[in-house]
Amino acid sequence: MKAIAEKKKAKNIGEYIIYMYQMEDLIRAYQFNMQEIKQYVVAHYPISVEEKDETFNWFAGLANSMAKENVKEYGHLKSVQQMVDLLSKLHWQLLKTDNTYFNIYQKAKPHIILMVLEAGENSPGNEIQICINAIYGLLLAKLRGREIPKEMVDATEIFGDVLSYLNWAYFEGLENKAREN
Repeated sequence: MKAIAEKKKAKNIGEYIIYMYQMEDLIRAYQFNMQEIKQYVVAHYPISVEEKDETFNWFAGLANSMAKENVKEYGHLKSVQQMVDLLSKLHWQLLKTDNTYFNIYQKAKPHIILMVLEAGENSPGNEIQICINAIYGLLLAKLRGREIPKEMVDATEIFGDVLSYLNWAYFEGLENKAREN
């Protein structure tokens, strides 16, 4: 699971954020009982004993960080939220400079506004956080076998387009910086 997180972080920031949200919720579902996580999660993962130990230690580190950062019941790790902030900053830059991104965003904007209005005082305010929350919410609803309204599916597909473009722009920017050095 640690390896999956590292792979996602290296290739797709949006997927990494959502994966980490899942891992946080998994730890919460086991009420931070690390022995149960070891027994019911890590033990069933098809990896070597050494990798299982690494994975268990990774989960323990996440659980400790969640406790230290006071996100045991809700919220997300600062390191994960920093990635959301990074995407949000890139979002605002691209809106001003990239017509392709601007056009993608224009398709998402009505759905974002609707979700802000529906959330009321509980809206995260950050448009990228709204996109991520919607996609994660859709994933959770599917896992629970809930019926998902077509409007929600349509909105999350568009939000996925926003996150995909941001991911591309993020890695393109890293690649350009590497070439400059």
